[in-house]
Amino acid sequence: MSISDFTGKRIVVLGAGISGRAAAAVLKRHGATVVLNDNKDRDVSAEPWISLQNQGIDLVFGHQDNEILDGAHIVVPSPAISSEIPIMQEAARRGIPVWSEVEVACRVTNADIIGITGTNGKTTTTTLVGEIMKETGRQTVVGGNIGLGLSEEAADLPRTAVVVAELSSFQLEFTRSLKAKAAVILNITPDHLDRHHTMEAYCAAKKRIFLNQEDTDYAVLNFDDPLVRPMGRELTGTVLYISVHEEVPAGAFAKDGNLYIRLHGEELCLCAEKDLHLFGKHNIQNCLAAALLTYAAGAPVETIRKVLKEFRGVEHRLEWVRDVKGVAYYNDSKGTNTDASERALEAFTDGHLILIAGGHDKMTSLDGFMKLVKEKVDTLILLGEAAERFETEARKAGVEDIRRVGFSMEEAVKLAHEIAAPPQTVLLSPACSSYDMYNHFEERGDDFKHIVASL
Repeated sequence: MSISDFTGKRIVVLGAGISGRAAAAVLKRHGATVVLNDNKDRDVSAEPWISLQNQGIDLVFGHQDNEILDGAHIVVPSPAISSEIPIMQEAARRGIPVWSEVEVACRVTNADIIGITGTNGKTTTTTLVGEIMKETGRQTVVGGNIGLGLSEEAADLPRTAVVVAELSSFQLEFTRSLKAKAAVILNITPDHLDRHHTMEAYCAAKKRIFLNQEDTDYAVLNFDDPLVRPMGRELTGTVLYISVHEEVPAGAFAKDGNLYIRLHGEELCLCAEKDLHLFGKHNIQNCLAAALLTYAAGAPVETIRKVLKEFRGVEHRLEWVRDVKGVAYYNDSKGTNTDASERALEAFTDGHLILIAGGHDKMTSLDGFMKLVKEKVDTLILLGEAAERFETEARKAGVEDIRRVGFSMEEAVKLAHEIAAPPQTVLLSPACSSYDMYNHFEERGDDFKHIVASL
């Protein structure tokens, strides 16, 4: 697709967060008349609003009236904005095309795109893919759900470059032109059902990562996931699989403690599991996905092997913080749902955990999570809005030692510190989002680390 010129187009960008600001700036540079709108009031005499106004972007903050859609050719909502809010319903009634910020990115770049989605593991896999592609010497940018506006990162890149994109279901929902050279769905478990309402709709949003692929493009599926594996029958790209449990006919798999790629009639051993700094089966899966995506995109196996052995993970995901009197403290604040926290618990094969959990409750089933808690956790410390429901479900599952600390991370960490003794490990893995106490999971993880550092 050639880079689009939006001259003569009036485009309304809804939401002034990272992706909204990125889309507004990029669209303006490519000729559009841009209105950036946010329900929240902002001090437009401060940055970054001064810079956006200097670029000629109109700012409308503090209200969101339907009149803002008058004359609009395109509406670009930020990922957090649901299609069910009034202004989005009005845009649909008027027949105004709705684009995600990812759609904007696709329209302003010529680079190859490597796309990563899934309920869990996206950030680790995306970061690892980015590191491998950078190591090849190819111009590489990383963006999307990982915290950088994808459109701004991707804008005007040549065909020789590569864009590594972490894509959430929210970002894929209004994307039409995506054509990824290689893309993966790592896994699908219940999440964001308050937005998508059904698992069928959630799966359909995820599957949009494979839009427009041809047989020269690669669609990577998790062979071990019962919701993901069957998608291969419907895809137009060349389908490959990853598995941590069995060999696959074409793709990447773990066997006898080693990681392999099997593709184009060749079978290559990448490295031993013990060579990796990451631990847990879920991270073996992430490494297999990253290796396969980058190999399919042309990275030499020597480069993949080197980066796999050097990579030490991402912040807030099973991140070792420090040892205090022989007890290790791990920050897994990115465990914002039960499936992510189950993976964290499974990574500690010896158990003996003091688990800090709770936060803003997504109201998903806790059965599997609490079964693992009973198996792995010596003491469960609960905080935040979810504490009452979590305690009820934990007691049903037979968890015996449960403590409650209200809305204080400091109280939770200090209680863990009083209790903990070797060989125990203290793990923050909330199984909840952070919005009852923090602005985002990064802030929650940073708070945990700061408190642990002060012990």
